This record gives sequence, C-alpha cells and structure tokens, in this order.
Amino acid sequence: MSPERLPRAPATVAGTPTHCPYCALQCGMTVGGSPVRVEPRTDVPANRGGLCQKGWTAAELLTVPDRLTTPLMRAHLGAPLEPCTWEEALERITAEITRLQERHGPDAVGVFGGGGLTNEKAYQLGKFARIALRTSQIDYNGRFCMSSAAAALNRAFGLDRGLPGPITDLARADAILLAGGNPAETMPPFMRHLTQMRERGGALIVVDPRRTATARQADLHLQPSPGTDLALANGLLHVAIEEGFLDEAFIAERTSGFEAVRVSVNAYWPERVERITGVPVPHQREAVRLLGRGARALILTARGAEQHAHGTDTVTAFINLALALGLPGREGGGYGCLTGQGNGQGGREHGQKADQLPGYRRIDDPAARAHVAAVWGVDPGIIPGPGRSAFELLEALGTEHGPKALLLFGSNPVVSAPRSRRIEERLNSLEFLAVSDFVLSETARRADVVLPTTQWAEESGTLTNLEGRVLRRRRAVDPPPGVRSDLQILAELAGRLGAPGTWSADPAEVFDELRAASAGGPADYSGITYERIDAEGGVFWPCPSPDHPGTPRPFLERFHTPDGRARFVPVDYGGVAERIDADYPVYLTTGRVLAHYQSGAQTRRIAPLVERAPEPFAEMHPDLAARLGVREGALVRVSSRRGSVVVRACLVETIRHDTVFIPFHWAGEGRANLLTNPALDPLSRMPEFKVCAVRVEPYERNGAAQ
Repeated sequence: MSPERLPRAPATVAGTPTHCPYCALQCGMTVGGSPVRVEPRTDVPANRGGLCQKGWTAAELLTVPDRLTTPLMRAHLGAPLEPCTWEEALERITAEITRLQERHGPDAVGVFGGGGLTNEKAYQLGKFARIALRTSQIDYNGRFCMSSAAAALNRAFGLDRGLPGPITDLARADAILLAGGNPAETMPPFMRHLTQMRERGGALIVVDPRRTATARQADLHLQPSPGTDLALANGLLHVAIEEGFLDEAFIAERTSGFEAVRVSVNAYWPERVERITGVPVPHQREAVRLLGRGARALILTARGAEQHAHGTDTVTAFINLALALGLPGREGGGYGCLTGQGNGQGGREHGQKADQLPGYRRIDDPAARAHVAAVWGVDPGIIPGPGRSAFELLEALGTEHGPKALLLFGSNPVVSAPRSRRIEERLNSLEFLAVSDFVLSETARRADVVLPTTQWAEESGTLTNLEGRVLRRRRAVDPPPGVRSDLQILAELAGRLGAPGTWSADPAEVFDELRAASAGGPADYSGITYERIDAEGGVFWPCPSPDHPGTPRPFLERFHTPDGRARFVPVDYGGVAERIDADYPVYLTTGRVLAHYQSGAQTRRIAPLVERAPEPFAEMHPDLAARLGVREGALVRVSSRRGSVVVRACLVETIRHDTVFIPFHWAGEGRANLLTNPALDPLSRMPEFKVCAVRVEPYERNGAAQ
C-alpha cells in the first residue's frame, strides 16, 4: 500500500470543492455524498490528485462519537462539566470577564488562538482581544511552529513568506537542501514535487539526525547531532567560499553585510564542523557542490532546524548560504520554509500574535495603529501594546501579574506546549477558563465553560497555504444542531461586552474587513476577493488592488527592505540550551509520524489512523538499546529534568547512537512534551522543542523489568 494514502472509495464524490483540514499544503478535495466522503482534486497544484492517510479519512472527523453539540459548564471548582444552554454559557463568560477585569484590569483576561483557524477567525480573534477585551495578552500556537523562520525572513528579506515561489517550482530545481523536515510523513503529497525534481536529474539533500522516510529518498543525507544545524550551515558557507561557488555579482548588486559574514564563517572550517556536528567533511563538500553547480537551487528549513533556542540564527545561517550562492535572485531558486499548521502562514498575518496587527503590521508602529483603528472605528489609543509570547503567556497564567482568565480557540497546549506538566498547573490555577472546540480535548477538560464549534467542512473562510496562496474553504455539510462557529461566538461576546464597531458572523463580511485592515501592510490582501480566489484557484499575497496579479515570487526583483537589498547577518553557534551529561547522557528529539497530526486531538479519534499508530514510542539505535539492556517493544522510562514518560522501545538503525526520538501526538503519561525544554529563542520566542538531555532506562514495575 502506498504510504501516501489509504484505499480509496470506488465511486467518485460529487460535492463541494474545498481543502483538507490538516497541514499547510492545504490539499484540494471534494466533500460530499452520504455518508460523507472525500476525493482529491486534480486542479490544486499542491496535491494534484493526491492525499495522505489523514486527508483520506478526514470525513470521519465530522462524525466522531464524542463530538460536542451542546455547551458544557462547571458550576464551581471541582464540579463536573454539565450541559447548559448557549445563553447560560455566554452569560457566564461575559460575567467572569467583567468581574476579573474590573478587579485586575484589562490584562486579567488572556486569549490563546491556533494556527488552524481561518484567516477570518484569526483576524476576528485579534480584533476581539484588542478592542472588546482591550487586553495585550494574546498569542497563538503558531509561535511553536514557524516563528523562528518568520523572524529570520523578516530580518533578512523584510518579508515573511513560506516558499519563495509556487510549489511547482520545486520540480524544476536542480538541487534542494531540506534541513529538519520530513514531508514524506508530515505532508506526503509534497513528495511528488521532490520526486519530479529527482526524475529530471536534480539532487535532494536532507539534513536530519534520523534517517527518516524523506532522508531515505535523498541523494545525500547529512546526519548531524541534534541542535548543531547552525554550525553545519556556517560550515557549508565556509566551503562555498573556499571552493569558489559565490555569486559575486548578486552579492554586490542585491545584498548588504556579506563581509562581516565572510569573516564570521572563517571559524567554521570543515574539520571543526565535523567535530561539532558529526557530518563528515566529504559530505559537507558534496552538499555545497550539488547546490552550487545547479542553475536553480533551493534551501528549505522546517521545524527540526527551527524549534530551538537559537532557531532564528539557525535559519539565518541557511539564508546566508542561499544568498551567498545567489539563489534568491533566480526564478525557481531561493530560501523557503515548510509551514506546518493548516493556516500557519495566514494565522500569523492578521493579529493573533502578541506583537502584530492585521496585514502583518507591527502593533507598536503608530501609523499601523492609526490605519487599523480607522477600520475598526476606534481611537488608536485604546489598542494595547505588545503582550507576552505564547509560552510566556501560558507560563504567566494565574500568577500575580498574569491573566486570571483565558479564552482559548483552536489549540490544545496541555499536549502541544513544552514542559507541559507546568502548563497543566498554570491552567489549573486560573480563576476561569473557556475553550471553544469540537471535542473535549485534554485542555478543554480543564475548562469552566466549553463551547461546541463548527469543523472544517461545516464552515466557510480562507486559508493561506505554505506557498502564500490564499485559498477558499467552502462549507460542504451542515453542522450538527446546537453548534456555532467561532465567528458567531466572538460576535455574540463582543456585543455582550459592549465592544465598539461592527461584529459580523458572516465570513465574507469579515474577510472584506480584513482586506481593508491589511491594505498597505506587508501582507496586503486588499485586492483579494472570494470571487477572484474562485476564478483563479487562489491568489498570492501581497495583492494590493483588484487589478494586481498577486505576487507568487516576491523576491525576484527586490527585497522588502528599505533599500531593496537582502541583509546578511553574522551568526555564531553557541551549543544547545541543555547539554548531555552523566545524569542525562542521551539527546531527545521530537516530531511527527505519518498517521497523526499535531496534538492528536483530531487524528487520535480516527480508527484507521489509530490502528496504524496506536501509541507513543521511543525510537533508538540497537547499540544504544544494548548498552541500556532494552529489548524491542519493551517499556522504557525516558526522563529529563522536567519529567518522565513511559513508552515502548522501537529499535532502528536509522537514528544516531546518542539520540532518541519520541513523537508528540499523544496525551497522558506518554506526552513527549512532559520532557521538552522551554528555553526560548531571544527573537522569535520559540521554545527548544527539538533537543534536550534525557536518561533512558528499562521500566520497572514492582521491582521487575517489563
């Protein structure tokens, strides 16, 4: 059976064209029939008729047995969640917000969003926080996804766009280096573009501590020690300079700051880089030659390179390499990053992040505040300033100077946040927690009020995929009776709180307001309409007017910096935040598996996916297992300085001897994020999910090894 999909239904689905509810590839699918089924669309470039296991089973999400269809409320601390009316639930939320803000001020209430929300919902959530609640305390789980790449892109190019061009450019590349990504499992239809590239004679280079399903298809696999990607990228640039692969004309005409970077990478000669990373010198040289000899080449990063306390600098090092080779100056070349969550790109452009306003504007920019305030019909002075980043917001919950209440939409931080036991404690310390979700997730179970919300196929809106292409999600089925959309919930709460301005529950009306609010900003959607998206199959932003064609390749002629030049930035490798030692002698890295998605709140409810991946595991090399006395399938305890998990050992020869891998999709005592380190990147505020020090030992119960 193909790893890309489950067996398909024999009949063709006649229904509504829309997009998958999972990753940022946003594969096109048709939804319809009775019972509801999905079929892949062939008119969407991202997937062109392909779906992964998750996409093929997406219709089952609509009828999961524990689907919420009525609000739930807890009468008091310790009481069970019980069904209530919408009036009771909304009145309780309004009363708690009012009580706590009167006592402690506007920042007593926080808001936490999600990278899977549509653009309309992300926009309305940010607006609600700023002018209905007037709180600065809003951020979202996308901070845990692509924030390091976003910070590096803004620093180097002046604009944060996931891919530098349409996804179809990949197939025409002569070489692609992918650092820290495993799309063969995380977004399988993406692989067809890499396969087409290799069939044309192009080369795929994969950087990963594990020999993943993607790395097994590579022409060259670089297998560094976890957390050393920055040193490797600097070393590759050193080799590029030494072997004469620089594009001197591009550097002179379209960049600034190269000489400082040239000096800084003098310290990263190949032999030293091999000692730091474990990547042999010949492999370093071969990678540079593959990239440097091609007319078109791409460097892509993903979470493995980005989810570090130095993630922004790591991405910057790869951008420096791309710039030195002149890749961003060529159609089909450049630097890009693989966005993870379904609307990870659009979700951070329109106001969910603590420091941003719609259109990717800075919230501390007076001109940006004035523009958005005019659209909202308020005085700019009432818009609060920047708040805490995602982990810092969660860490502050219930503390003396932190929020006393939290409204949460589209996220499950009990599973997805680092040091998750601590996050549980913080959520439990709140005076009030309200969650909007379609099931009772691990986070929703701790709420005082739970609001049942619509799912992907039951709502309309737009999403922005990893290319920067704005797509339409279309309502294909009716939601169950008693379920409301997040737009309805936010509009109703805004009215009850006496918020100024207009508050629509109609996605088309909200999108028109978003267009006006984004006009003139870096992420300008003002020329994009639902009608254009339908007619053109999606529109690339920025698109500042109805007659503008959109911008599929934003960096070909100039960069979005004041002088139009890309900026080289010197970066230095300082090591991981937590090194291995005698007590914790093994590195842990985390990630995803083919059958599951993010915190697993969706996929752990789909029987075929659970059958394929029923429980968490610790992947380790047989040599490491032999030293520890661990057998295949035996239970092991993996402990860090923050907690421990008990999972089964999975022995593979495709991982480094000093590293174990645990996927992060499961809840309970198998949560990988019980172990992870919340050390934060100073710019992006990304936690160091991808590497920490752990101890692995056979699990003993009642004195006997299991």
